[in-house]
Amino acid sequence: MTFHHHSARVFVPDQLPGSDAISRVTHLGIGAHQDDLEFMAFHGILQCLGRDDRWFGGVTCTNGAGSSRTGPYACFTDKEMMKVRRQEQDTAAVIGGYGVMIQLDHASSSVKSATDSSLRDDLHAILAAARPEVVYTHNPADKHDTHVGVTVASIQAMRALPPGDRPRKLIGCEVWRGLDWMPDEAKVLMDVSDRDNLAAALNGVFDSQITGGKRY
Repeated sequence: MTFHHHSARVFVPDQLPGSDAISRVTHLGIGAHQDDLEFMAFHGILQCLGRDDRWFGGVTCTNGAGSSRTGPYACFTDKEMMKVRRQEQDTAAVIGGYGVMIQLDHASSSVKSATDSSLRDDLHAILAAARPEVVYTHNPADKHDTHVGVTVASIQAMRALPPGDRPRKLIGCEVWRGLDWMPDEAKVLMDVSDRDNLAAALNGVFDSQITGGKRY
């Protein structure tokens, strides 16, 4: 599979060929940044964990160049930080038993652009190859512009698929803020309460961001 950026990478924890790994995905998480999936799509990760008939696939859209950096990461260049963030995300894929982890390496500026279709095209290729049953991504009311850009590109990519190839369910997730403003009947509740240790393990992988001030 060819993506817009030659630096995009497909990581398969169990070393299955990339095309086979993508085609087995039943639950697909599409996140803007490294670490988004482990929060907003944890439900999908759990739905597939340890099963042969369900596989979670992750897509991270941006390259991590704008990540916060303090402490031991304070002097890291953008290129060095991108390498750290990619490695953290791949490590999470191993811990979570992902079927595949795709990092598309787009700049946040292109994701937020209303005229740049490169992310939409990349996501369309992934969705067409995987044909997942369920997709988790950000929600249209998200406060973060890059999150919204990913949401828009994801919806556009799904709408470009033939109706029979589209996911059965699309879940717009909230990562950081509350949803008290939303009517209860519009919310999708996802119970992930019985795997706190796994959640902590996945969250703890992102040392660069915890050191940078995020308190997961």
